[in-house]
Amino acid sequence: MTFMPNRGLRRRSTRLERLARRLPQGVRLRAVLLALAAVAVMAALIVVARLAPASLDPALARREAAVSARLLALGNATAARSHALTASRADPKSAIALVALARSYLALEQGASGEAAINRALAAGFSKPRARVLLAQAWLIEGDTARALAAARRADPRDITVAGRVAALALAASGDRAGGHAAMLEVVRKTNGRDADAWTGLGRIRLQMGDVAGAIAAADKALALSRGNVDALMLKGELVRGQYGLVAALPWFEAALRVDPWRHAALIQYAATLGDAGRYSAMLDATRRALQAEPGSADALYLQAVLAARAGNDDLARALLQRSGSALDGKAAPLLLAGMLDYGQGAWQQAIARWRAVLSAQPMNLVARRLLGAALFQSGDARGALEMLRPMALRGDADSYTLGLVGRAFELTGERDWAARFLDRAAIPATEAPTPFGTDAPLDALQAAADRAPDDPVPAVTYVRALIDAGRRSEALGRARDLAARYPGAPAAHLLVGDVLAGQGELAEASRAYRLAANLRFDEATMLRLVDTLDRLGRRAEAATVLALFLSQNPQNTTALRMTAHWQIASGGWDAAIDTLEGLRARLGNRDAALLAELGYAYAGGDALDIAQLYAAAAYRLAPLNPAATDAYGWVLYLAGDDAAGIELMEKAVTIAPRHGGLRWHLAQAYADAGRKREARAAIAAALGDPGFGDRADAKALLKSLG
Repeated sequence: MTFMPNRGLRRRSTRLERLARRLPQGVRLRAVLLALAAVAVMAALIVVARLAPASLDPALARREAAVSARLLALGNATAARSHALTASRADPKSAIALVALARSYLALEQGASGEAAINRALAAGFSKPRARVLLAQAWLIEGDTARALAAARRADPRDITVAGRVAALALAASGDRAGGHAAMLEVVRKTNGRDADAWTGLGRIRLQMGDVAGAIAAADKALALSRGNVDALMLKGELVRGQYGLVAALPWFEAALRVDPWRHAALIQYAATLGDAGRYSAMLDATRRALQAEPGSADALYLQAVLAARAGNDDLARALLQRSGSALDGKAAPLLLAGMLDYGQGAWQQAIARWRAVLSAQPMNLVARRLLGAALFQSGDARGALEMLRPMALRGDADSYTLGLVGRAFELTGERDWAARFLDRAAIPATEAPTPFGTDAPLDALQAAADRAPDDPVPAVTYVRALIDAGRRSEALGRARDLAARYPGAPAAHLLVGDVLAGQGELAEASRAYRLAANLRFDEATMLRLVDTLDRLGRRAEAATVLALFLSQNPQNTTALRMTAHWQIASGGWDAAIDTLEGLRARLGNRDAALLAELGYAYAGGDALDIAQLYAAAAYRLAPLNPAATDAYGWVLYLAGDDAAGIELMEKAVTIAPRHGGLRWHLAQAYADAGRKREARAAIAAALGDPGFGDRADAKALLKSLG
């Protein structure tokens, strides 16, 4: 234990130092040493006084251990640990007190502390066979699944239920999810379905397998048996967060904290959910409570660093990450944040090293891939940036930022034809629904992995995704439908069905598959698929309802907000669009050309042409080859009465993106007003040739009026 000097000692030390400075040089050193020695002796005496109980009190130890056990049964593991600590201090050699302490540590997922308490209990005479199940739990928490499984299988028969749960979780954690699932089902059967912890464990394993509906059913069963089961409440919160959204999940974490107000894991989940929902003050309060519950909590410090970074205080964010020490080493989210802070300082190589570490552990982490590509580009490694980003840019759902980076990287390598292709696509809305990345593993290997685990949907989903990527859509559809029938609670299976059907143009059937997935996991990717498919079917009202529902639960989601603003502009809801876009600008800054261009359109639609020109001009300065920014500036100038300059810019936009119907339509209206009827008719015809063009009725009416 580290001794923290009290204020009296600190003041005494300061006075001694001042006195020493007035002494002659010959005696100053000796006086200072004597003074420091005295302080050290006093500090040691205080430490001993604090650590050593005044006297052994076995009766108090037994009472406190009993209270700890009752609190643990009620779900308040934090309070149980406090009473167990009191018991162990009252009688440091009480096996009963030490076992109570170990159980509370394990309930709080503190494996190393639990293991230490168990070893002390063994030294105090606790039964070795009865200790095995506790050690198995500790080793499972510490990630040593092999030792955990071996100890659980050798546990005392009286601990068979707990041992069975530990063994099942260890199997699942080691990669044998199907085996772990079967083992946990056996525990449920042997306990006649009356063990809430077994149901909670079953829910965890099912969630790992992607069986969301099965996990929900298990969590509900656990809570029906034990409403105060904190682990079950936390699992339910995680499931609701995925199924319905951030806001809907908050009451479940709050319910867990009513049972155990200082449960560190619940506080961290609660704080993270609050932050993602944009409730930053409440998030900060929750992280402070987590730091009180677990001083020095790396997770709490990381969340505070995220909060500081979002507020633009990079120095504070960096300091908070450094305070977490090595506890977050190797974890993807802190590495991403640390890399972003390095990137902001221009420390490209440090950012590259951090993001490469993320990708080595998570090859399909697209955020890390995009960031790494940007850092490589900034460091001058254009070839490296292309290697990292080109697979993303070749997809139909590639984002504008990635496309722009790839285009600029090709410019640096001298491949201007490729640069032009990607720059043409930059900042134009994606034309395909987003789909997950596949894998680089050979199809044969993926099929073998799926065949080896026929009761685990995870490798089967990976194999079907690879079939889609390989163009074997008929085979992929058959397997996807079979998978969805066998695992109706797995959203990934329904997404596979929808992706194949959407790729074949069967949008109505695809939308039904996406709805099934959304009922189980309503995340951004699922929402985008469903909204895109409904929109392409001409069911914009339904698509807007889905988007609004998603935003009500995820109010800070940038992608959904951008889409909402785009649709608000398309429907003429100028004031609403301005509110949405200005909120985004406050968060994202003034360097997003597409965002500024949309603001130009929105303010122009609301007749605030002076403001519209400011935004549109800023967008054009940032990205003069961006067709959306170019068109926005031209359109605003045209509305402001500068027809010549406006038409010139809109013609440039059409030259950059000749197949975009919306750009052609703007130019057609300007031509018509300028009396250039032949050119207006040609522009309208080109716009109508774009399947994605939405203003068909207005365009046809103008074409008719032109004769």
